Parts: sequence; C-alpha cells; structure tokens
Amino acid sequence: MEKIQHVVMAKRLEMWPLDRLRPYERNARTHSEAQIQQIQASIREFGFTAPILVDSTDGILAGHGRLSAAKLLGLAEVPVVVLDHLSEAQRRQYVLADNKLAENAGWDLELLALELEAVEIDPAVLGFGEADLARLQDGLELGEFEQVAAAGPGTERAEPEHQPGLSVEMGDDDELADATAESGEVEERHVFSVNLLWDDREVVLAAVRLAKEKHGLEGTPEALVQVCREWMDGCGV
Repeated sequence: MEKIQHVVMAKRLEMWPLDRLRPYERNARTHSEAQIQQIQASIREFGFTAPILVDSTDGILAGHGRLSAAKLLGLAEVPVVVLDHLSEAQRRQYVLADNKLAENAGWDLELLALELEAVEIDPAVLGFGEADLARLQDGLELGEFEQVAAAGPGTERAEPEHQPGLSVEMGDDDELADATAESGEVEERHVFSVNLLWDDREVVLAAVRLAKEKHGLEGTPEALVQVCREWMDGCGV
C-alpha cells in the first residue's frame, strides 16, 4: 500500500454562535423531525461531542442535523472545526462523502445485542427505534438459521422441537414422514444453505416481518417458509 506523505489535520476547535453558520443549500442529506429529536436527546445525554464542520466561508460541510438540534435545545453557540484547506470542488465532494461513508459500515448483530442489553439506557436515546430492534431480532434469528443451514450433511444438529423449521426432512414418500413423526426418531436430514448479500438480507427480513405479523408466527424460520409458500402459490407452483 502506498504511503501518503502528508495528511491535513484539523487542529483548531472554535465556539461559534448559531447564526454565524450557513447551511449548504444543495445538501442532499435529509433529517426528519424524529431524527432531529434523537440527536437532541443524544446531545442532552452525552454533550455536544461532534463539532460542526465548516468551510472558509462559514458554510456547513457536516452537521446540519446537529445545528437543528442545537436550535431546539436553545444553545447559544456550538463547537466548530474550520476546514479551510478544501477547494470548492472538494467541499461539495466532502459533503457527500461524509454522509455516505458512515452508511457503508455494518453491525456485528450479536455484539450489538449484547451491548444494547448491557448499557442500561433507553435504546431510543441511542437512535434505536422499535423497528430497529425488530430488525435486530430478525437478523439474529436469520443468522442462526443461516449458521445451521450451512452446517451441511453429517453435522450433528438439535432435535426439531428445539430448532423448529431449521432443516427440512426429505423423505421418499409421505409414509416415511408419518412414521418418523409417530416414532419420534430423527432420520437423516438434508439442509440448504442461505447466502445473502446485505441488501438481500434487508429484503428477506422485511418479508419475514410481514409474514410474522400476517400469520401470527414467532420464529424466523417458520416465517421464511411461509414466504416461500406464498411465493410458490402466487407462481402457481
């Protein structure tokens, strides 16, 4: 990897009155009222920890949402870092980069669930709404489903009553399936693996949530099977 000889560092923090800051007219990033309230709650809880970034003409490069929250809180001034080394083209580029790069990060769902449980604070203060928590739970269940499904043949798995719907028995006929159910014995099972890109996961999880609500299902595997059944019925399979 090529070494960069010189990187410009922001070295100066200033306190500016709110009316000195100029929002960027072409800012493509939007902030809903609910999100502004989340930022406001975060500032109240933790302080104004992220300075607003501005250019040499007092225009905001990053921090439009924080400025709106500061106004709601009735703050007289906010911390600012001036990035006066950027060209006009770089300013416009940076506004987009600052908003998009953070979106490209992901979550370790297991660690996230552990941290949310450990921090002992209303998740809403951290920006996690009910829909986020529902997606987290669905993601954990789907991750467990993927893990078991990807185990492959010959891997010891739990009894079906403990892991409902995680594997599909492939018998030669209905009599074999009925006999297995009556005897309580678990025959060899075949599983399929689920490999999803992150964008695909979001689509699958949305479909799973709808299936849970529509059919009163609790487990992700059962809901995923229901989604497949409805798709097959729609295709006339």
